[in-house]
Amino acid sequence: MDTSESSNPPREQDPAPEPARPRGWRRWAMDTRPLRRPAYRRLWSSTIVTAVGSQLTAVAVPKQVYDITGSSAWVGAASMAGLLPLIVFALWGGAIADTVDRRKLLLVTNTGIALTSLLFWVQAATGLESVGALMVLLAVQQAFWGLNAPARNASIARLVPAEELPAANALGSTVMQTGQVVGPLLAGVLIPVVGLAELYLIDALALCVTVWAVYKLPALPPLTATATRRRAGLREIAAGFRYIAGHKVLLLSFVADIIAMVFGMPRALFPQLAAETYPSYGEGLALGLLFAAIPVGAVAGGLFSGTFSRARRHGWMVIGAVVVWGAAIAGFGLSDSLWLAVAFLAVAGLADMVSMVFRGAILLSAATDEMRGRMQGVFTVVVAGGPRLADVLHGSAGSLYGPREAVAGGGLLVVVVMLALAAAVPALRRYRV
Repeated sequence: MDTSESSNPPREQDPAPEPARPRGWRRWAMDTRPLRRPAYRRLWSSTIVTAVGSQLTAVAVPKQVYDITGSSAWVGAASMAGLLPLIVFALWGGAIADTVDRRKLLLVTNTGIALTSLLFWVQAATGLESVGALMVLLAVQQAFWGLNAPARNASIARLVPAEELPAANALGSTVMQTGQVVGPLLAGVLIPVVGLAELYLIDALALCVTVWAVYKLPALPPLTATATRRRAGLREIAAGFRYIAGHKVLLLSFVADIIAMVFGMPRALFPQLAAETYPSYGEGLALGLLFAAIPVGAVAGGLFSGTFSRARRHGWMVIGAVVVWGAAIAGFGLSDSLWLAVAFLAVAGLADMVSMVFRGAILLSAATDEMRGRMQGVFTVVVAGGPRLADVLHGSAGSLYGPREAVAGGGLLVVVVMLALAAAVPALRRYRV
């Protein structure tokens, strides 16, 4: 690996012989090498259950808020209630994850998320009908999630070797994207059958599987004694930002995601496009297909991760994926046909999967273990905040210039800015393992 940015500490991982490179169709199929390692397999298996369960709650909360108020404005306000706690606690959680045993932190936070889901069920089952209570519970749940995500993501580098990090990220991302497709569909089927309250209970039970899987992980304490003596405060959070500023490849990995999401995520315009551009297909069908297309493309990318997971030029993979994302979004904006639009969005989803895989691999391989938690905390904030900024930007641009013009212009802007950045700053395109 290019060591100009940082050196890698030793990893804790389950020993496994390195197999020969697969031949034939196996070269194209999902790269499952990390699943040969029991500790990673436990962590990944728990994600299969919770990826769907968490989407049940993600559907149930806005549905319940709307049932109580009859107002979409309240649904939006409830969503924003979880954003600030997520940002604050993701940054703090990253600092904590660098000073404690990450397995213990995962146990505490997953238990907290499960208890919050249980309280969601209690308030729904008792007919409380309080939007304020829902917003408080959502804020608490997002705070626990903010504490959990950095530790979970940072632990992966201790469970698999560097050459398998892209494959591990692809496996995890595929499960999460599949959950985003299956979870809402399952919620729509279950609500008329078992009721809305039971969706929260199913999520809480699914989280018990995650707690058990984390309990079975090996201990993941800091690799240096000095890390355990640090306090996880503002100074440590600030040190994480200084570390990013001093390591160009890390900074550029964040900037690449911001470029792609802020300029190129058009989901705020999906309702208007469904109503105005594709009404002949049926507004409901068009809206559902637009929202599903990107996750479906991402899942397809994960299922065929063997085509890219062994690439060593991680920087070029990020650059290429962001450029393809932008071009596909521009193509979507220019499409008159709904099916062509969905195809472009699916390509964009596949490109986003590739970008996510290699950005995640760069964060885990280019940072030292004592900084990985903080890097993942910033990553969580960027992933959560970028699309929300895009909603504001695209919503405003769509009102001023029209939805298709805003989408196509945003996609082209992604391509131009990403290529200009890659040309001006060589650190990202030179990075490889």
